[in-house]
Amino acid sequence: MKTGFCHHCGEKLQFDDRVFRNDTCPGCGSDIYCCLNCSDFSESYPNQCRENQAERISVKDRRNFCEYFSLSETKKSSQSRDKAAEARRKLEELFKK
Repeated sequence: MKTGFCHHCGEKLQFDDRVFRNDTCPGCGSDIYCCLNCSDFSESYPNQCRENQAERISVKDRRNFCEYFSLSETKKSSQSRDKAAEARRKLEELFKK
């Protein structure tokens, strides 16, 4: 049994065998087979992936064909996305016409 959490809504996910490319979160409909749900995803690594042989994938929240995908068992923090949104808001305020 594979267990993980949705990168988008945080819902707990359970799969009997493995995650397929077309699997989506039952809670929000987000793609499961994507970089943000992978155990190798890390913002501090080149291409944001710990697997150095994986091809670069530019869109991290959409399904892909990466052969190294493994469902992460830890719940991802949305802290970095919140920081980016806050920085964007501050820049928009600074350059407001």
